[in-house]
Amino acid sequence: MTNRPGSGQRFRSGAITTLIATLFFAIPALAQDDRVDTPRPALFSRLSSPGLLPSFQQEQSGQDANDKSKKQKTPEEKAETAAPATSNDRLFFALPNFLSVESADLIPPLTTKQKFAVVTRSSFDYIQVPWYAFLAGISQAENSEPGYGQGAAGYGKRFGAAFADGTIENYWTSAILPSVFHQDPRFYQLGKGGFWHRTGYAMSRIVVTRSDSGTSQFNVSEVFGSAIAAGISTYSYHPHADKTLSNTASVWASQIGYDTVTIVLKEFWPDIRRKLTHKRSEPVTP
Repeated sequence: MTNRPGSGQRFRSGAITTLIATLFFAIPALAQDDRVDTPRPALFSRLSSPGLLPSFQQEQSGQDANDKSKKQKTPEEKAETAAPATSNDRLFFALPNFLSVESADLIPPLTTKQKFAVVTRSSFDYIQVPWYAFLAGISQAENSEPGYGQGAAGYGKRFGAAFADGTIENYWTSAILPSVFHQDPRFYQLGKGGFWHRTGYAMSRIVVTRSDSGTSQFNVSEVFGSAIAAGISTYSYHPHADKTLSNTASVWASQIGYDTVTIVLKEFWPDIRRKLTHKRSEPVTP
């Protein structure tokens, strides 16, 4: 989710300040098979009872049954035993955080259809309306991009621009380019180590990501996706005075900065959530 800075200083200082304050003040406070058997002759049934079969034959029979069960498992059944590909999590119980996962174990890769589906779900989530309304209000108060004007008309233009900016960047960085370059748009939370170690890991995810096959590679989707999104929005529906190469570069840098702050917050959000809900890990029963 991305918002755009205003003209000259299009980095939304209010939203960024809020996120940074939250991050650096809240985080340190944490630290069976249904086959029907056919009838068998009585003599065979008696001979095949566990008490009459030799032990090695019983073990072999059990092993064969297990192997057969494994071989007959369909892809759908295997998928059911794997961890969910995305989450239903929300930052501060509101903002969509569906592409953040707490563990990389047993998580299957996302298909192109799934990448577009989760981005669509996130971009048009109900909470986006008040979120972009809030960002438009900050922009209106700062009079960023004066070409929009003031009053209800100016506010409406800013709201529409904020909504379009965030949606365009979401699709380019998390659906379009990840599908083209076979990259994984999800953020895998580290969840262990010290504060600075985890912060450094989260910040590095801006330039390093996982491929669909699980290898680490340069994050083409984030770096170039945000640049493409900045160019599209700047040279289309934003005021004419802002349609310059320098302003596009400023918007791109601002989006990278905003995404960096957001991804660090995503790393520590599970800890913050546990603190806010007073949940503690239950001891494992032997």
